[in-house]
Amino acid sequence: MYLAVSPVVDPTATGGPAHWRLRPVAPDGAAAGPERRVDAAGLAGAELERPRWLMDAAARVYPDLLAAGCPVRRSHDVTLTERILLARDGRSGEPSSAAAVHARARGLTVPTDPDPAARDGQPGLFESGDAGPEQVDPLEALATAIADQHRRIGSDNALRLLVAAESASGLAAAEMGFAGLPWDVREHDRLLTAALGPRPVGGARPVKLAALAGQISAAFGFEVNPDSVTDVRNAFRRSGFDIESTGRWVLRELAHPAAGLVLQYKELSRLYTANGWNWIADWVRDGRLHSEFVPGGVVSGRWATRGGGGLQIPRAIRAAARAEPGYRLVVADAAQLEPRVLAALSADPALQAVSTDADLYAGLAADGFGGDRAAAKLAMLGAMYGQTSGEAGRLLGTLRSRYPAAVACVEAAARQGEAGGVVRSVLGRTSPPPGGTWRAVVATGTDETASDADRRRAREYARSWGRFTRNFVVQASAADWAAVWLSTLRRELASLSGAELVFFQHDEVVVHAPQQHAAAVAEIAIEAAEQARDLVFPGATASTPVRPMIVGGYAEAK
Repeated sequence: MYLAVSPVVDPTATGGPAHWRLRPVAPDGAAAGPERRVDAAGLAGAELERPRWLMDAAARVYPDLLAAGCPVRRSHDVTLTERILLARDGRSGEPSSAAAVHARARGLTVPTDPDPAARDGQPGLFESGDAGPEQVDPLEALATAIADQHRRIGSDNALRLLVAAESASGLAAAEMGFAGLPWDVREHDRLLTAALGPRPVGGARPVKLAALAGQISAAFGFEVNPDSVTDVRNAFRRSGFDIESTGRWVLRELAHPAAGLVLQYKELSRLYTANGWNWIADWVRDGRLHSEFVPGGVVSGRWATRGGGGLQIPRAIRAAARAEPGYRLVVADAAQLEPRVLAALSADPALQAVSTDADLYAGLAADGFGGDRAAAKLAMLGAMYGQTSGEAGRLLGTLRSRYPAAVACVEAAARQGEAGGVVRSVLGRTSPPPGGTWRAVVATGTDETASDADRRRAREYARSWGRFTRNFVVQASAADWAAVWLSTLRRELASLSGAELVFFQHDEVVVHAPQQHAAAVAEIAIEAAEQARDLVFPGATASTPVRPMIVGGYAEAK
């Protein structure tokens, strides 16, 4: 049974909603019981019935349930599910809310999606006074949506697993944003002061940035604004270095005394602007970093963040992420996940055997690269990311001879992309099709009247999209595995009082747990990874090992 939930909006109230409407719904959308209106206590009572909560979007609905003291075990997230289903139909980017699904199913005008930052308990989303003849009751929209999505998923068990894991990811993301990562503000301030100098006032640069700016100008022999990419590029050109970019990889190769200073400035400037004192004020509350996680925020299924930079905590400030007294952080990451996923996805017997090594790249080196780990890693990354020229291209031949099924898997995906097709992950995430510009360039370049320049440009476009689809099948399948791992871990942690997921990044989770439960959390992380491998890649012998570390601070695990 599904339990559709919608807040009762009171435009005059402040804060979150005080009441919610609940309606039991069958998979075909039919009412499975009477609708009722409940307060926070009624929500908690409904959760005791162990329903699968039917939500428009956990990101908008669930934070208010958490604030009301009602964490839930299971849900079906209409918005996250619709994004997956629309992508399968080649319609990525179309509105995905329950109201949009309802409108498409009924042949009505499809509304735009609500503001991602808005909550369903805020005025304006489903007010009865909204204009328009096609205004729909939110519970009715949810009922239509679950029926329509069930029909489209059909008997595809892999897709069903993906939808369940993605919905659980939506719950986990809201819970992590609500709980927050323990954060020591005084330690963060100490780290910033050590790196940048005292906090500046009046818009001035921190003293260490100001000093570097002066040294940069002195190295060039004229005034340069290091905050201006154009200024820096022109300064190097005036000094005889005709560069197009001021990227790190370019500056490292320049034999000029300003190059190293500019690199230092860029690093400290990013720390100041992205994770400095203003960042603390914006995102840290009551000793917790509250990031806004976005499951499936990248087309491959990887997560993103809407604020707080939760997926990009730089090394310079990681020491500020510390467990509270009596607690520990359990940091668990899946080492070298993507090549292991390729082993399972392709069912390449030799690569699956190598994947059981703790260090997969060392295993590759011993198996076919004469013990040269760097060469083995370069070859594998080249195969997955489409680097087929230079040294990586030369090494690819060795990889192809040792692991033909694995290389064939990514090369088939590349050919599909070069032809303008789409590819899918192991559970069914679908890559977007190339856009109109791509198709026009390729069509022009393959016409019998095309010039040599047109043909070269068409080949470049085709190969570029082929590199995207080549990596998509691996990265998206890794996202499938990670979603199932996270959802399994979240479910099992519910049995340990005080243990809470507080951070997730692609192939890594952080759990804040009472010290007496830390070892159990570590075991759960390992077992959940094994279960995810068996569910996502049934019958595969490839290994997706997880290495948990029990630490007092996040920096100790990195």
